[in-house]
Amino acid sequence: MTTRTGAPARPLLVVFAGLPGVGKSTLARQVGSALRVPVLAVDPVDRELGRHEVTEPRPGHAAYGIVAAQAETQLGMGVPVVVDAVNPVAATRRLWQEIADRTGVPLRVVEVWCGDETEHRRRVESRLAEEGGAGTPDWAQVVGRRAEYEPYVGPRLIVDTAVPGDPLPGLLAYLR
Repeated sequence: MTTRTGAPARPLLVVFAGLPGVGKSTLARQVGSALRVPVLAVDPVDRELGRHEVTEPRPGHAAYGIVAAQAETQLGMGVPVVVDAVNPVAATRRLWQEIADRTGVPLRVVEVWCGDETEHRRRVESRLAEEGGAGTPDWAQVVGRRAEYEPYVGPRLIVDTAVPGDPLPGLLAYLR
């Protein structure tokens, strides 16, 4: 059920997960636009922290914390939120469950994959060329992150962006 604006009638935490270059940011933005809710992305926060020369013992940890704080604030005000992050390990995934539990809102996880490795590599290399490399991983870094990516355990919708067709209708149905 949605409101007249298309937003969910109740607060909802939607978390996108998946390796760089699989299409999760594109899908997160499409869902945010369709539902007219904020999309909070970890990568831009991480890049901005780097621009300000913020260093930390666990790279990326602060960006997740900042996005989590923003998400919890929005959810506390009754505003649904979409989070866009790699979420490669159980610790980051627990963060979102804890926020959902504290705020009393449902959590919907969307794990995005690109089942065609050639296409995945093309996307990563195209993005690297377009963005100029500042904080954008190259293919070797994505392969390294894939090796560290822990299997996702728990309820979620899995979307393979290499499969032809528009996944948005199915995604929106999952979120209702």
